[in-house]
Amino acid sequence: MKLIVGLGNPGAKYVGTRHNIGFVVLAELARRFGTGHKRERFESELAEASFEGEKALLMCPHTFMNLSGDAVGPARDFYKLENSDLLVVCDDFALDFGKLRLRGKGSGGGQKGLANIVQRLGTEEVPRLRIGIGPLPPGWDAANFVLGKFTKDEAEQTGEIVKRAADATLSWVRDGLTKAANQYNA
Repeated sequence: MKLIVGLGNPGAKYVGTRHNIGFVVLAELARRFGTGHKRERFESELAEASFEGEKALLMCPHTFMNLSGDAVGPARDFYKLENSDLLVVCDDFALDFGKLRLRGKGSGGGQKGLANIVQRLGTEEVPRLRIGIGPLPPGWDAANFVLGKFTKDEAEQTGEIVKRAADATLSWVRDGLTKAANQYNA
């Protein structure tokens, strides 16, 4: 079984913000692969999915971004999953808008939700799919930027970016990290 975690902040205030693109990707995955079974557990919304026969749980933590590890750690432990069966989908303002970066390990790299997951799990070996929302405009505060809404031009492109991120996630499930990264990091 796989655990796919989309990072974001709960509540209407954060809908459409750059920081919530992980939630949007999970919604696309649920639309494509969801089996209709949703529940609240581990301070998260969980949905069951089937990726061409591979069972997965789609998780959107409701702990707020900076405490995402408080949801992910207990879920990973409860289902007795290896870190290699976990994928975190999140925004990254250090990547150009729309660029995808799939990696098997690393630091949080400034993404506080990912950093909290790494800290909570006690290892940097946590697969992640970062979605570029940058660059951070000169003079902008990072928190204000990520909690801001997409510009009109960005919003028009977001649907295609979300579809590519969902495709990359399917490739990670079906083909493994290396093959998915070779295809989608280009």
